[in-house]
Amino acid sequence: MIISKTPCRLSFAGGGSDIASYYREHGGAVVSVTIDKYVYLTLQQRFDSSIRIGYSRTEEVQQVEDIQHPIVRHCLNLLGPSKGIEVTSHADIPSRGSGLGSSSSFAVGLLNGLHAFQGRHVAPQELAERACHVEIDLCGDPIGKQDQFAAAFGDLRMYRFHQDGSVSVEPLICSTTTIDKLQRNLLMFYTGMTRSAGDILKVQTEVLGSQKDAIQHMHRMVQHAYNVRHEIENGNPDGVGEILHETWLLKRSLTSGISNPAIDGWYEAARAAGAMGGKILGAGGGGFLLLYVRQEQQAAVKAALKDLRRIPFRFEREGSKIIFYNPTTLDPEREEQEDARRSGL
Repeated sequence: MIISKTPCRLSFAGGGSDIASYYREHGGAVVSVTIDKYVYLTLQQRFDSSIRIGYSRTEEVQQVEDIQHPIVRHCLNLLGPSKGIEVTSHADIPSRGSGLGSSSSFAVGLLNGLHAFQGRHVAPQELAERACHVEIDLCGDPIGKQDQFAAAFGDLRMYRFHQDGSVSVEPLICSTTTIDKLQRNLLMFYTGMTRSAGDILKVQTEVLGSQKDAIQHMHRMVQHAYNVRHEIENGNPDGVGEILHETWLLKRSLTSGISNPAIDGWYEAARAAGAMGGKILGAGGGGFLLLYVRQEQQAAVKAALKDLRRIPFRFEREGSKIIFYNPTTLDPEREEQEDARRSGL
């Protein structure tokens, strides 16, 4: 049995610039941080040769090609095994439409677990690139690259997306006092709405490929990512709140599905109660609302949003990892291969 633990992420600025239709022309940048909300994947060898997948539904099939879950199907096609495995997922937050990148956390965690199933360690860069290949190239999801890299690397980082498709991963260098203040001044609320990120991102991709105003807005959102980095590295987390507000105004102007009257109402109520800024996380349309609120205004903001569920969180630093590893096998051939490998050490 193997268990992987993979974090979800909060994106502060630059989201959307990690989509190929934009970064292939202009390059992109995102600043994000992973939090202590996780996706867990359990992988276990089955006694028989069937394949069982447990998530919001349960599948039991005899061959990989019959698996309905596209990420699981493509990951098993890439890495195996082709039979006799059970994969079960659990998550701390809703599995779809949360805006926290949980689908990519699932893909990264599964790939990490399958490498461990083979007795191999995989570095975060390779793990993120393989997850991008699965979700974008094989599954055909109209998403970007930031979630896979955040899930694999963890921590507070800038991700830069280059025109050749490569990704640079850069930590933000700042004091623990700045990090603590940033963390204390962030509040997150669950809107109760879920949506298809793919549908919103598909429209956004088309807009970024054709509308000059939208492209100019995205240029400014990329600059906001660099501004967030500057404010944090210079010990001014309050500057992040101001940038979040500017980013949200730009983001919701890209397409009509990013916000709605309910979201606008909650956001304006939070601002009136003292929030400096905020945004709907992920593609928009629902999921989680992130707000930057100085501590002296937090009681008023919580009261203004009393109908929403507040979700406490902490930053996390480790990215995807294997938290349980028991490499026993029920397969005589595989056991013989392991014995030969061990004897050759």
